[in-house]
Amino acid sequence: MMPNRLALLWALALLLLGGAGVALGTAVGSQGWEVWWTAAEDPVMQQIVWDIRLPRSLGAWLGGALLGLSGAIAQGLFRNPLADPYLLGSASGASLGVSLYLSLFGGSILASSWLPRLGMTGAAFLGALLAVVLTLMLARGVQQTLRLLLAGVVVGVVLGALASLVALFEPQVLQAMQGFMLGSTSFVGWTSCALMAVALSLSLIVAVALARVLDALTLGEATAQSLGMPLRQARLLLVAAMSLTTAAAVAQMGLIAFVGLAAPHAVRSLVRCKHSGVLLLSSLMGGALLLLADVLARGLLAPQDLPVGVLTAVLGGVYLLWRMKPASEGRS
Repeated sequence: MMPNRLALLWALALLLLGGAGVALGTAVGSQGWEVWWTAAEDPVMQQIVWDIRLPRSLGAWLGGALLGLSGAIAQGLFRNPLADPYLLGSASGASLGVSLYLSLFGGSILASSWLPRLGMTGAAFLGALLAVVLTLMLARGVQQTLRLLLAGVVVGVVLGALASLVALFEPQVLQAMQGFMLGSTSFVGWTSCALMAVALSLSLIVAVALARVLDALTLGEATAQSLGMPLRQARLLLVAAMSLTTAAAVAQMGLIAFVGLAAPHAVRSLVRCKHSGVLLLSSLMGGALLLLADVLARGLLAPQDLPVGVLTAVLGGVYLLWRMKPASEGRS
């Protein structure tokens, strides 16, 4: 009972941390906490809080939760601690979709009007989805984990090269793609929050329902099959959940590095529990990590925003190097 109780305590702590991060995110800016006191009287301040800061902070938490959940699914499904949400080529597919959209229809990643943003969101989502479908076709389904893993690597490399070719022939696309490649929560609104919340809810339900299959896979595929686990159906549903979470996050915020990789590692370093707990805690951890990184990205060089994807890459890389140090010292 102690590990379960500890997992519940960490879940509560991460929820409180996320709530505190959302409140802190609404206070980061030139006006600070004053916006809360003057929002009731000043329509401009009210718009700043409810239409800009609050959806951005909540969207950062939701995006991080999606990536954390996707990373936990990937590491459990492939039994590889280095697996991340972009393993099946979804990131390269989203990049190709956005680059083709910008090449064909023009526009900018930083466009604030809803029509260009909707077009780029749809292009990123379709690109990520088609990349995963292509990976499944090359792997001939989801029966063989190693084949699926290799197919995802191949699809990611090929689609990434095609996106680079589009940018090479269209220089204006390369400049516009920088915002997408670096990741940003600057233009996340309430519609984006709603879409990410729906994707998170559906994927979390599917993943937790199949957590016993992930527990069995830790003993090996042959053992899991001998236990009567529906591996084929479970793999298909888990890949679908992983693809939905990744595509939803990438479509709304661009490429955010290391959150999906670092969140499950952080959870496993804090508590030992079954995959049902790891999935839930990784989602909460991912939300807290990306939200706090977004607050830092807005506050470090205020009033200028840092790309949050750059900050997560730096912080995530430092964290993983720190995690590797005790292991290397122990072997020496």
